[in-house]
Amino acid sequence: MSIGGGAIRWLAVVFALLLLNTSLTFVNVWPTLSIRPALALSPEVAVAVLGLAALRARLAGRRRIVVLRWLGALWVVLVLGRYVDVTTRSLYGREINLYWDIRNIPDVGAMLAFVANPWALLAFVVGVLAVPLLIYFPARWAFARVLAAMQHAPQERRQGVPVDAVRGGLVGIGVATLLLGIAQRVDERVPSTIVVPEPSTAAYVRQAWKVASEIQRGGERRLPAVPEVHSDLSRVAGADVLLLFIESYGAVSWERPEFRTALAPRRADFNSAITDTGRRVVTAYVQSPTFGGKSWLAHISLLSGIDVLDEDTNAALMSEKRQTLVTEFGSRGYRTVAIMPGLQRGWPEGSFYGFNEIYGAERLAYRGPEFGWWDITDQFAIARMDELFIAPPQHSPVFVFMPSISSHTPFLPTPPYQPDWKRVLTARPYDEIVVERAWSERPDWTDLGPGYVKAMQYVYTTLSGYLRLRSDRDLVLIIIGDHQPPAAVSGEGATWNVPIHIVTGRDAVLERLIEDGFQEGLTPQRPVTTSMAGLMPLLLNAFGNNP
Repeated sequence: MSIGGGAIRWLAVVFALLLLNTSLTFVNVWPTLSIRPALALSPEVAVAVLGLAALRARLAGRRRIVVLRWLGALWVVLVLGRYVDVTTRSLYGREINLYWDIRNIPDVGAMLAFVANPWALLAFVVGVLAVPLLIYFPARWAFARVLAAMQHAPQERRQGVPVDAVRGGLVGIGVATLLLGIAQRVDERVPSTIVVPEPSTAAYVRQAWKVASEIQRGGERRLPAVPEVHSDLSRVAGADVLLLFIESYGAVSWERPEFRTALAPRRADFNSAITDTGRRVVTAYVQSPTFGGKSWLAHISLLSGIDVLDEDTNAALMSEKRQTLVTEFGSRGYRTVAIMPGLQRGWPEGSFYGFNEIYGAERLAYRGPEFGWWDITDQFAIARMDELFIAPPQHSPVFVFMPSISSHTPFLPTPPYQPDWKRVLTARPYDEIVVERAWSERPDWTDLGPGYVKAMQYVYTTLSGYLRLRSDRDLVLIIIGDHQPPAAVSGEGATWNVPIHIVTGRDAVLERLIEDGFQEGLTPQRPVTTSMAGLMPLLLNAFGNNP
């Protein structure tokens, strides 16, 4: 072999190491599904190099082929684990919990399939099938190059190729990488110009630990006592109390300049609808127990007064009989109703909360065009609730709980707003051209921000319209976000804060809330007033006296 041929071989080794290192150190390109290289050194590559150096003499013939195959397969697992880890952290705002999240994958997949471009879905399926092969063969080739560089080759020694020096250099780099990684974690003063990231294997270890812990607990978990807070509801006596959880209504809608600017006109109109109908609004930030999804954890936290941060606690709590915000209203003569436009199956939570009546998708009987995965529009759900419980001149006061769905990820297509609220309840709530225009809007998966803005504009317009429609009714309207939108919209490192607005003409309620940290007006201000669970005692205290 010529000297030039030897140089090419060593350049191939360098390229192989760069390929292996890049495959486990890439980072997410927010807010997309794409990745980019990072200036980092992979601890797994270092361990693999040290392992090959130690076993080089034994790796020949069939054994060499088997080891390279296993390394290639292992690298597929590590690379895919790295991608899922960095992507979910960046776009979802938290690490995935395999034990609880995997059961939601079919529903999420079905939802995205419904709204995504068919060609994009086809490309995704092809990618899922092809990606493991595109990782396996290059990784196997790269390890073969590294192993060859560290094994003695007599013909190369005759040409003066320093095989021992190369092996020693690779071992030295491997050891230095591991020592640097340890030093960066035990002393923050160690420079991080070149980062040694957390091993990809750590994500698998954490998931295995979580699964084992959840299985070992077997659903048994000690729950805190509910705060002993009661209220005679004297300050809201006779009023209808509506608790609206707004899907994905997070602090980012107020704190990101481009979102704040785009939403300012609709918010101004909403504020006008409040004041024009003789009402006031007070506002605060609260911290949600969830981020980017799992709205039900926010619901149960507020309604029970217990911070429910995971599915195990949720399941354990529902197995008990507890006082809730719903039962408190029910005990004071209120008719308690859940309006659940997204409910398409059984809902065991309903009996735990203590609702008198539950209206799921089937009972709401929406006959209009479908918009997105959830079919029913928020405006229809509110109009149907109004028709059943608020519009009748003579009716018992009601406490209504309703989680909205029209602002759910991926936000598009957004339903149009219909000024004629009676028409919303018909089989033809919109003109055909309006429906076609709305359905022509498809989510841009590389930038969900514009779709999020449109969804929130629809929310504000709908709320403004309803306040004007029922300007003659005595309402206490609680409007609260369930969680921030996914990190693809909120950004990396976003807070878990959500706004809450209390809209009513009952000044005594608002003044008590101001004493407890709420601010006059529509704009939320930091600091956070309380947690989601902490809202229950605050609201009951504002709504009446503790008997």
